[in-house]
Amino acid sequence: MGLFSKIKDMFKKYDDSEETKEENVEEVEEVEDSEDEVAEEETQQEEVEDIEEEPEEEEESEEEKESEEEKEPEEEEEESEEEEPGEEEEPEEETEVKKEKKGLFGFGKKKTKEEIFEEEKKSIKIYEKGLTKSRRGFVSKLANLTNKYTKITDEYFEELEEILIMADIGVNTVMEFIDRLRDRVDKEHISDPSELKEIIVDELFIIYVNDEVLTNKITFNENGPTVVLFIGVNGVGKTTTIGKIAYQLKRDGHKVLLVGADTFRAGAVAQLDEWAKKVDVGFFGKEEGADPASVVYDGIETAKKEDYDVVLVDTAGRLQNKVNLMKELEKMNKVIDSLVDGGCSETLLIIDATTGQNGISQAKAFKEITNITGIVLTKLDGTAKGGIVLAIKEEVGVPVKYIGLGEGKDDLSVFDIEKYIYGLFKDMM
Repeated sequence: MGLFSKIKDMFKKYDDSEETKEENVEEVEEVEDSEDEVAEEETQQEEVEDIEEEPEEEEESEEEKESEEEKEPEEEEEESEEEEPGEEEEPEEETEVKKEKKGLFGFGKKKTKEEIFEEEKKSIKIYEKGLTKSRRGFVSKLANLTNKYTKITDEYFEELEEILIMADIGVNTVMEFIDRLRDRVDKEHISDPSELKEIIVDELFIIYVNDEVLTNKITFNENGPTVVLFIGVNGVGKTTTIGKIAYQLKRDGHKVLLVGADTFRAGAVAQLDEWAKKVDVGFFGKEEGADPASVVYDGIETAKKEDYDVVLVDTAGRLQNKVNLMKELEKMNKVIDSLVDGGCSETLLIIDATTGQNGISQAKAFKEITNITGIVLTKLDGTAKGGIVLAIKEEVGVPVKYIGLGEGKDDLSVFDIEKYIYGLFKDMM
């Protein structure tokens, strides 16, 4: 069984969950009916027993009644003694809850198995829906290619190569992929194109993972406020992404501060302020044209004084002037290092997935001037070229940590390579 078959089987339980729910409801109703019948029989028996016992209760002596009254105060004293230790244990329960918090940044409320199941199911559906355009364009072409050829030929590989390049997987990645595929065809003596469908998916998965331990988690600073820098050119959805992450953190119970350090783009600070109001989190900003590093300095000081957990910093994206931008980001990082033990936790690069290879060029350029720890791909639902996810990891060497699969607050998802593969190729098998 190939990797993709295992992934499909893994997520099958979420597709079948609706049928399972209906069956469970029917079973519960049957159990409830039988329990009601048993309860009625027990009630009838109790009534008969009560009637038989009534005379005995009337014959109860006055001495027995007095002895019962004497016992009552003792029972009350025992109850009051038992309640006192319970009150002392409450703080311990609270500390346990704090330790068990896990959410977007590794913290949040502890969830039941049912809640985790429903969240997982919802997440998978978001991937399926968000990758619809890519699936219809990319996967349908692969399916047509398989139907077109009865044997694996050089012409087959040439058309496959073209389909993959058009899906924005990237020329270098595609060339490596085709070489790996040819080797497997030769070694395993494969001649039927239909046998390659699952192998194609498996090889794309292997290229992304590349024997690395990938993490989609954001590093949370336990020694002070967690500071995350957001970088990217104008128009990629940087401010919207910050707002969505702030919303998710707020929902998980964190105190979040947005800092508007993009003081050069007209309206950028005001836009971030609007998002702060929209998702009900804190905001710090200065007038347009202010020194970005001074904004970051005062913003972090405010976060420390007012006990904010997370500070999300919007920065300028003037990539056309690399030298100035590099100096600006270096200055910000020095400020953060001087104020926060552990410094900046993450530097996330925002890329518009609809820009294709241009987005990859942006990633390479930003990587030259600063240390990028993760990539956020926005508007992935708006393109038929979902292969950009694979290309960015292969060509830039930075993992994708979040993907935007819609316009809603909840449509920014933590990137999961298995859900991505499933959502992209689910109609192929």
